[in-house]
Formats: sequence, structure tokens, C-alpha cells
Amino acid sequence: MTRFAVWAPRASDVEVQTGGRRLALVASDSGWHQADDPEAGPGDDYMFVLDGGVPLPDPRSAWQPRGVHDTSRLLDHTAFPWTDSGWGGRELPDCVVYEMHTGTFTPAGTLDGAIERIPDLVALGVTAVDVMPVAAFPGRHGWGYDCVALYAVHESYGGPDALRRFVDACHRAGLAVIMDVVYNHLGPAGNVLGAFGPYFTSRHRNPWGDALNVDGAGSDEVRRFIVDNALMWLRDYHLDGLRLDAVHAILDTSAVHLVEEIATRVHALADELGRRLWVIAESDLNDPRVVREPAEGGYGCDAQWSDDFHHSLHSALTGERGGYYADFGELVDIASALRQVFVSPGQYSRFRDRRHGRDVGRLLATRFLGYMQDHDQVGNRARGERTAALMSLGRLQIAAALVLLGPFVPMLFQGEEWAASSPFQYFTDHQDPLLATAVSEGRRAEFASFGWKPDDVPDPQDPSTFERSKLDWSEVTDEPHATVLRWHRDLIALRAVNSGLRDGDRSALFVEHDEAARTLVMRRRGVTVVCNWGDSSFECHLPAADAITSAGAWVDDGMIHLHPDSVAVLVSGTAVPTP
Repeated sequence: MTRFAVWAPRASDVEVQTGGRRLALVASDSGWHQADDPEAGPGDDYMFVLDGGVPLPDPRSAWQPRGVHDTSRLLDHTAFPWTDSGWGGRELPDCVVYEMHTGTFTPAGTLDGAIERIPDLVALGVTAVDVMPVAAFPGRHGWGYDCVALYAVHESYGGPDALRRFVDACHRAGLAVIMDVVYNHLGPAGNVLGAFGPYFTSRHRNPWGDALNVDGAGSDEVRRFIVDNALMWLRDYHLDGLRLDAVHAILDTSAVHLVEEIATRVHALADELGRRLWVIAESDLNDPRVVREPAEGGYGCDAQWSDDFHHSLHSALTGERGGYYADFGELVDIASALRQVFVSPGQYSRFRDRRHGRDVGRLLATRFLGYMQDHDQVGNRARGERTAALMSLGRLQIAAALVLLGPFVPMLFQGEEWAASSPFQYFTDHQDPLLATAVSEGRRAEFASFGWKPDDVPDPQDPSTFERSKLDWSEVTDEPHATVLRWHRDLIALRAVNSGLRDGDRSALFVEHDEAARTLVMRRRGVTVVCNWGDSSFECHLPAADAITSAGAWVDDGMIHLHPDSVAVLVSGTAVPTP
């Protein structure tokens, strides 16, 4: 017995087409249409027919085995043989997060392929994996942010049970799993929601067009559609957290913002399930309301990404000043990000030509994720170069030390830990020629503010753009990759044994810098990070301590010596972990 149900308030007659027959659904005053079918069961394909029109996939379809344009398939969420009953989750402040893209993480480009690399993540020391969106999108490959079937796992990645196998394997290995979800827009191809009801509104527009209708007439069911989706991933796929994409583009004038509703419902589900669940937001507003508690006027998210830390570090280490890097570039910006999270907590932004942001007050730094690379900051460069292509080995090690020993929850982007040589470029597989052309041309046009030439931008539709973005795991044991990997492992191990590095207390953090000499010293909880990316060698007196040093740095007789582009980590009161 299967109950077919769909919200289609504008339709007079709704049928489900399955098994070569059609069954009429019964309408209710709420706009829902439903009927029980004793013949249908898991594995059966179906589509909905509205007022005699063309058959359409189910907006809440859990399985689209032939792609987003074709039939939906019934799925029993309870049939999978889970082995993670003892898993209770992790505390987010204790985590080191690893962002990965399923299609480029391994040669296979599948979730089952990713399982084979879990031992490498465990050996690295990371404790949580942030998977870029796996909800179904058109074509074979893409970043995933143009998903249109929000309840289905992309078939090229292996489908729904492959995601369950991946999560189950991660939990057995002690890894939490976060997944990116996109609630600010749907992709332009394969999006049928508008045919079913008022899912979109022209009252608000964002960079992708009409916004999702989360605050207008009929929005109660639209919000329910989104919130139910968030809960489904956590409940039915045992995920530990969600990363909400670009919440600043969720345009909502309701008394309770959609993001707050999601966070509240997720935390209630955590209590119900008896395990930790997180909501992590991406926001470019520099507004702490995203992570403040609802009782304090906030949305109640557990954490948010901190772009200011990335921008200040990247600009200082590379010298880039184009685009949004116009607001950064000095060592004082890194110091400000470490001390106060936002470099611009209400000050004038040259890039925006207005005041921007708000002070975070006494919020712990562990309510924010800090990183040197992520999919946006790498993939939204013209050529998708990683930082390894932009700076010296020593500067890579400086960046890693400040990220992994800094006050924020640290995050790495796949391959960063060994300075992967492969780029991560923007790739698509749109089947509509007009859309494919528009995406390719638009991609070239958007980089003008950074001074990048249109001819430098790879064609997203060219299959080679996708292929060259795949990690080359064979290079891990070669130099300098092996050195970079050891450096990351040592720093993560140090963070693991020093609980003070994970408390997020910014009052216990001290930063000194010399703008002219290009040196910076960060002290926190018995750990001192001394960085030199100036043109001259640098030395100073420091108390006796154990040390982890990059090439070009050494300690003797209470003196720390650093050649240009080198870093030393000194530890007092805690043994330096050995590889």
C-alpha cells in the first residue's frame, strides 16, 4: 500500500500515473491531493498529471533514477541496514571540517568511491566531512548548487542508498557528515515546482531570478516543503548537520525567518533522536544574528562561515587586491579577523562603497568556521587555481598554521592538505544549448572586477573542465605534497591534544604584527605561532618550548629564527605530537 500525495492548490484534477495506469487523487481544502494505491510499492515508477497535462516528477521525489526530467521512483527509507546505532554525533567546536565534492574527490566520482578514501581522512585527523550538494540536478556533473529535485540524491553519485552507505561508513570511522543544501533558489533546468503551486514569487528577486516564496500568499506550504526537506536528510540519511547555502539570498520578511525555523526544528529533532545535529550557514552579511539565539533576536544557527578571515589571509599572502579583496591586504586585517571575527563590523567597505557588518560581541569564535580554501574561493577564480599555485610552500604552511591553530572551527577543502596540483574549476553539464551558452558567456563576464581576462576562463560545458578538477591521489607521496601533508597532520594532532585550542575564547588570544617587516605572532592557550612572510629573516627571544617548524625556521637557545616565508609553532606545557 502506498499513499500518493502532492500539494497542487491550483489544479482541479490530479492523477498519479504508475504501472501503466492512472489513479485519480482526492483534493482537500488545503490544496493537497492524495489517494491510497494498494498495488504500488517501493521500486515502482510514477509521475503526477495536473489537469490532463504532461506527466511531471514528484516535487518530493526521493529517487530520480533516470534524471530530474523523468519518472520518480518509490523508495522505502526504512529498508537500509544501518550499523551506526551507537553514533551520538560530535561537538562542533571539537571538529576539523573537510569540504569535499563527490564528483571530483575520487576518479570514480561517486559516494561509494569516496568511502575508499575515508581512511585517508582519518589519518589526516579531520573529524567532519562537509559534502557539497548531492540533491539531484540536471546533467551528469556539476557543483550541485543548481539542484531541482531537492529530496532525491543525484543518481550519478550512486543514488539514495549510496549516500546511506557513505554516511554509515563515516560514522563507523568516527567522522560526522554535513551536507550542503540550497534553499535560496532552484536551478534553471528541470525545475517543475512552479507548475504545482506558488513556490516562487516576483515580489523578491535574487541573483538567480524570482525568489522562493517563503513569505507571501501560499508560503506556509512552501516553507513546509523546505523544512521537511532539511529534516529528511538528518532523519532518513543520518546526517549530522546541514550547511545552508547563501542565507543572505533567502529573502524573507516573516516574523520568524525561514533560517530560524529550520534551526529550531533541527534542534528539536536532535532532542528527539538523542544525537547532536548542526545547522551551519553561509552568509556575506557580517551579521552575528545568524548565530545568535532566537531569544536574542537571532536565527539560532550553530555556526557560520567566516569569509573575512579567508579574505584577509588570502590577500595578505598573495598580494591580490581585486574585487572584494579591495577591503583587505594588511596584516592588521588578519589580526582583526582573529580578534573580532569580522574585519568590517560596521565600518566602511571600499568594495561595497558603504558601511558593512556588525560587531559579534562576546560570541565564541567556534561559532564561526575559518578556512584558507573552500569551493567558492577556489572555484570562483577565473582558472580555479588553488593557493598552491599562487604562493610558496612556506606561505602555504603559514596559512595552515593560522587556520588549524586559530580560534575558529577549522575547515580544509579537498586536496588542500597536500597542496593538490589539480585546479577546482566551475563545470556544468546542461543539456539545453541556449542555457549552456548563457552559462559559459556569463561566467566569462563576471570576473571583470578581479581583472581576470575572459579568455582565461575555462568553458564550464567542456568535459575536460570537469576532468581536470579531479584530485590526483597518486601525487600525495611525492614532494612537496608529502611535506605539506605531514604539516597538516602535525597541526591537526596538536589541536586534538590541546583542548584550549578548541574553546573559542577570543579573550585568551593575543596577536602582534609588524606591517613593515611582514611578521605576525599569534598566542593562545600555550601555543605561539610565529609567521614571517617578509623579505628579510626574522628572529626573537621566546620562552623555552617544544616546536614544530616549517622549512626555513628553527629554534635554539630560546631564540626563534625564521627565513622569509616560514613559520614556527611553539608549544609550552603540552608535548608536541609526533607523526
